[in-house]
Amino acid sequence: MQPTPLITVHMFAALAGTVVGAVALWARRSGGARPRLHRMAGHAWVLLMLVTAISALCIRDYQLPNLAGYTPIHLLVPLLFAGLLVAFGRLARRDIAGHRRAMRITYMGACLVAGAFTLLPNRYLGGLLWHGLLGL
Repeated sequence: MQPTPLITVHMFAALAGTVVGAVALWARRSGGARPRLHRMAGHAWVLLMLVTAISALCIRDYQLPNLAGYTPIHLLVPLLFAGLLVAFGRLARRDIAGHRRAMRITYMGACLVAGAFTLLPNRYLGGLLWHGLLGL
């Protein structure tokens, strides 16, 4: 798979979302509440994750085990949407602890777990890392 403009947008949004999401979580940790930074970073993170998820639906891989080009990593897309729905539903009910828990879980799944799957050797970025950079 070559880095098309769609893949480039997807990778940028995913990488930026990983960084911005960490800022949003950090800004509301119990020791130092920074509500304006948290809200701005949170809105940016949601937007970046939506761009990432929607662009992922347009990226298909017919070489890996797939169903119509959708691989198992695509299962994280509906999980992201569900996580965001739960998190904002809890926020609407003013359940801040539930919102915090849902967003942490969503961040870990959407950014950390998906990022780990992306670095597998048979995926595009994993191939660049393991074969290109390390010479394996």
